[in-house]
Amino acid sequence: MGWVSGTAIYFIIWWTSLFVVLPFGQQSQLEASEITLGTEHGAPVEHRMGRKVLQTTVLATIVFAIFYVVTQVFGLGPDTFPHVIPGT
Repeated sequence: MGWVSGTAIYFIIWWTSLFVVLPFGQQSQLEASEITLGTEHGAPVEHRMGRKVLQTTVLATIVFAIFYVVTQVFGLGPDTFPHVIPGT
């Protein structure tokens, strides 16, 4: 795997991880009883995006490391598994 494809795969893993991490620890305005006029009641009270970006980066790095070890060190890929559907 070259550095360009590795960066692209990391970028995809990072964005996927962001959507996994975003809801953790969020408290809506309705739950906190701090509703601001003109906003959605389900909007978070504090978004803490810096913390979310850090958590996403840590998670994405761990997932990418596992992906790298499985594909590059152990050499596993889609072609190493038997075909489930005959004729494919």
